[in-house]
Amino acid sequence: MNKIVTFGEIMMRLGTPGNTRFEQSNSFDATFGGGEANVSVSLSHFGLESMHITRFPDNAIGHAATNFLRSNKVDVSGIQYGGERIGLYFLETGGSVRPSKIIYDRKNSAFDEIQPGTIDWDSILDGATWFHWTGISPAISKGAAVCCKEAIDAAHQKGITVSGDLNYRKNLWRYGKTPQEVMPDLISKCDLLIASPWDAENIMGITTDNPDNEKEEILVYSKIMKQFPKVKKIINTKRTTISSNHNLLIGQLFDGKNIIKSKQYEINPIVDRIGGGDAFVSGYIYGNLILKNNQEAIEFAVAASVLKHTIEGDVNITNVEEVNNLIKGNTGKLIR
Repeated sequence: MNKIVTFGEIMMRLGTPGNTRFEQSNSFDATFGGGEANVSVSLSHFGLESMHITRFPDNAIGHAATNFLRSNKVDVSGIQYGGERIGLYFLETGGSVRPSKIIYDRKNSAFDEIQPGTIDWDSILDGATWFHWTGISPAISKGAAVCCKEAIDAAHQKGITVSGDLNYRKNLWRYGKTPQEVMPDLISKCDLLIASPWDAENIMGITTDNPDNEKEEILVYSKIMKQFPKVKKIINTKRTTISSNHNLLIGQLFDGKNIIKSKQYEINPIVDRIGGGDAFVSGYIYGNLILKNNQEAIEFAVAASVLKHTIEGDVNITNVEEVNNLIKGNTGKLIR
């Protein structure tokens, strides 16, 4: 049985109802989500064993967040409790030519204050086949960065596959360290990266004049693999934005020599694109573990992401059969 462990902050999402603006809203719709936790939830719906490690305040909100994970069949036995508050983010969903807006309120959250040496990674990772992290955790605080490193080091020592979604966010790095100082050591122990030329430039200093040119992309990814020889695959999505709720999406995988592409999907209208990247990652992890080859894995990954765009909330409540039906072209038909 495959067991996937993820690590990262979960936040409460407060969204304006429908397409109302912040200035118009008298109430917010509340749910929970976080890049890494979204991956665990999706994998559990694909029938795999998943476990998420985080830190919540020991109060009703923290317990509600725990119950959210538990209700999605994610193992919550390793969650820590402490601190005063859960991180928040406020979402205003756009429409047509108006983009969505997000405001974060995560300073001094329970996860922000997580301390190194407090998680028994050797025990948590016992029997695991995969560990997943993102570049958000090491950006939040020094404590979160060290905890992330402890997890990656432990997974590496146990021979567990490690995937990292670089997810570069300039505004998060505010505790005195730069991504160039912290990230290379974490990346060096990864087998799979979710990365774009943008990430490569801002984290590794690998630049290109034309990131949309496939030959230039291959050169960028080849340089990443040369710098980090443990990395064997790099995946990402390419999005064409026609409007806020009308996008084209394709998935791609670099195997060290070539870029393998999925078919392109048109998503119109988009219900909720938050968590689409996490759905892509979980789809690829499932595909890598269960399916036959890289092409099948990347097709499953992007189809999972496309389905997430049709579901409200951060997490992808989709099963394997639904993803396979989309891949086969069975869309929008009434199922009785």
